Amino acid sequence: MVRAAVCGTEGRAFESRPEYQKMNKEKKLQASLPKGFKDRWGDELALKNKLVDTIKEVFIKYSFEQLETPEFEKSENIGSFLAEDESNPMSDVFSFVNEKESLTLRYDLSAPLARFCAENFRDLVFPYKRFAYGNVFRQEKADSARYRAFGQLDADIIGDANQSQADAEICNIIGESFKKIGLTKDQFTINVSNKKILQGLINELKIEEDRQYKVLKSIDKLDRLGTKGVEELLKQGRKDQSGAFTQGCELSDNQASEIINFLNLKGINDLKANLKNPLSLEGINELEELFEVLSYGNNQDSVKIDVTKIRGLSYYTGFLVETNLNFKVTNAKGKEINIGSVASGGRYDNLIARFKGADYKGTGMSIGVDRLLYAVNQLGQIKVNKNKPVLVCILDKSFIQKYYEIVNELRANNIASEIYLDQNKNLKKQLQYADRKKLNLAIICGENEFKEEKLTIKKLNSSKENDQLVINRKDLVNEISKLQ
Repeated sequence: MVRAAVCGTEGRAFESRPEYQKMNKEKKLQASLPKGFKDRWGDELALKNKLVDTIKEVFIKYSFEQLETPEFEKSENIGSFLAEDESNPMSDVFSFVNEKESLTLRYDLSAPLARFCAENFRDLVFPYKRFAYGNVFRQEKADSARYRAFGQLDADIIGDANQSQADAEICNIIGESFKKIGLTKDQFTINVSNKKILQGLINELKIEEDRQYKVLKSIDKLDRLGTKGVEELLKQGRKDQSGAFTQGCELSDNQASEIINFLNLKGINDLKANLKNPLSLEGINELEELFEVLSYGNNQDSVKIDVTKIRGLSYYTGFLVETNLNFKVTNAKGKEINIGSVASGGRYDNLIARFKGADYKGTGMSIGVDRLLYAVNQLGQIKVNKNKPVLVCILDKSFIQKYYEIVNELRANNIASEIYLDQNKNLKKQLQYADRKKLNLAIICGENEFKEEKLTIKKLNSSKENDQLVINRKDLVNEISKLQ
């Protein structure tokens, strides 16, 4: 309604008023995005679409079915699993009050999945294997590889299932997805752990329950801050390079030392030799069972145990997975940066149980599409095969109908094509347009060609002298198909 009024005669009448002319002259809007958001177009967007489409094909092959949920959820359903600021539990999400309802932009695709399963459990077949794709939103500090709005591709298994089989399925789908998009097996590592292992140690160290979540969040920053930074956060706190101070967990020296020692443990045998509490041993046993199932598939070589991978979200209860790339990435200033995890997740056995009448276990993972895109775009080894449009040039306005017959025939045969949209531009201008768009083929024909039922196909960006091909009009589709 508003747009129609502005674009119609009322809008044009307003724009002609002196006060509008004065306002428009005094102030021009700055055409820019807020920090943490990004426009995508051209080759980068084509590569992103290829990544998404390829990974979706893998999900479907593994019998996952797609689910689409809205970007907004009720704030009470989203929860406060991300919050760093204890005084503001929703500090890391975008929320607002609409009439009497508090709404929040989803920060991941798992919380909407939990709500959906609780709402529709009577109509679903369990184990329910679903995948989803869409943007998620986080109100956090942005940098060149960290966005406030970014795409995620999720795969989850909800309901009663053998835990080891379901968790292995998640590892396998990550491994196959990354291989399908063009990465080699030595370019990524699927790191797995089990939250029960660390939770058992935390219980043994008698760390108070109200500090435990903060301890996990501190450990989750190991890749970014290093051992020294995590140790500072476990104790009194840490001051970053800007001078900002983050209050620590205030653990004793012994408690912090035990946790740091734990983070240096490697492999099943090392864990068994150093941890004896029942909960830790339960987590270690679950890891052993996971690797047994993985041995039946083709991705075991890509999966490694790394107990330093502690997912910060509090709803994880056991199996954890975090996938890292094994090649360097640079930011806009040319400085090497840690891209972080590009596919992560784990087991959550209580997330859906928050809703009335629903108690389903779940396991799953999210691929950070935009973060993955940022990395593989620099790698340059994943090519996008796209047939660029054919340009139909207009040499003689009196034959405009025939030019449209050509472009319509191409489109009817699924050949991307366009007709030049200005009949008054000469051929040189039209070919300059094609050159700027980096098109490969142009169709040129005038009065003589139409009389003889011929067409000229010009090969653009060609270094060869013979860059033009004269064909019979009836062979148009066949000849264009050969050249693409």
